[in-house]
Amino acid sequence: MSNRPIYLDCHATTPVDERVLAAMLPYFTEKFGNPASISHVYGWEAEAAVKQTREILAAAINASPEEIVITSGATEANNLAIKGIAEAYFQKGQHIITVATEHKAVLDPCNYLKTLGFDITVLPVQKDGLIDLNELEKAIRPETILVSVMAANNEIGVLQPLSAIGEICRDRNIIFHTDAAQAIGKIPLDVQAQKIDLMSLTAHKVYGPKGIGALYVRRRNPRVQIAPQQHGGGHERGMRSGTLYTPQIVGFGKAVEIALAEQATENQRITALRLKLWEQLSQIPGVHLNGHPTQRLAGNLSISVEGVDGAALSLGLQPIMAVSSGSACNSTSTAPSHVLTALGHPSQLAYASVRFGIGRFNTPEEIDIIAKHAIATIQSLRKQASLV
Repeated sequence: MSNRPIYLDCHATTPVDERVLAAMLPYFTEKFGNPASISHVYGWEAEAAVKQTREILAAAINASPEEIVITSGATEANNLAIKGIAEAYFQKGQHIITVATEHKAVLDPCNYLKTLGFDITVLPVQKDGLIDLNELEKAIRPETILVSVMAANNEIGVLQPLSAIGEICRDRNIIFHTDAAQAIGKIPLDVQAQKIDLMSLTAHKVYGPKGIGALYVRRRNPRVQIAPQQHGGGHERGMRSGTLYTPQIVGFGKAVEIALAEQATENQRITALRLKLWEQLSQIPGVHLNGHPTQRLAGNLSISVEGVDGAALSLGLQPIMAVSSGSACNSTSTAPSHVLTALGHPSQLAYASVRFGIGRFNTPEEIDIIAKHAIATIQSLRKQASLV
């Protein structure tokens, strides 16, 4: 029996599924060709594998394979989308709209553009983490060129109303980008029905390898132009130069293929585990659910706890479970989570928060162990605080 903690941090990353690994392995050794080397069989094999992944990703979001630009992950995809649009549409306007609860991979590029003279509007969210569509409409100006709103929040799991946002943007001829890193393979995505023009994707949140992602770039109705941010070789139709990492790309495709095939049954199973955990934790007074109660990812349970020290809570949970107190990408920061602050949480609640990310390999037995230990830890910390 393993003495490692139970892993419940699937919004930070996921283990590579064995089926994904098996698909990847031949492309490290036997089929190691460069997909850009189209004069021999080694290159053809790699090129065919990359083409297959483009087809899988395109089908997953109702796009065409030619609209899939391979990147090193969602962070690069977000940067390429936001900076690429800013540079390509600079003459049309210099106003961009985003949301306070976005990932830093969206907020930081926007802040960078601010130093170059762009005007950035950061929309607030309501207490449940959803944006107010009326506020979005009010924020739009004649010079607005881009709206960037994530599909599923990495900390609180909230699902934003993509279709409604897409409708607003399309009616006003504004490009709509969504960071769907946490959403691919977990919720239905359709760039046509939802009128999405740019979509950032990654593999490692869906049991694929780290270091690989993609950006969907709409080619028609309307055709979206992006300025490349990485030059040297003209790969990916000139939008993103660099030798394609075939094993990772194969893994990405296989991971999404599996996730789509199992999406309905897995969402049902994982939702049941989340509700089971929340049912037990919610019995403790002063434990708050962060984000909308139902409009959220199946495996996300984010809570804040009154009357305990955040650092002590994190330390108390560690021996039994691997969970996060916020975004893994920002875990070295000593500031409270910007997402929880945006919900209106005071500092104590924002610090004393736990994100449970339930995934494919978690079991009901593990959930019971997690709940029991979390409850005991909270009660112990409150007792200690009352004695001080």
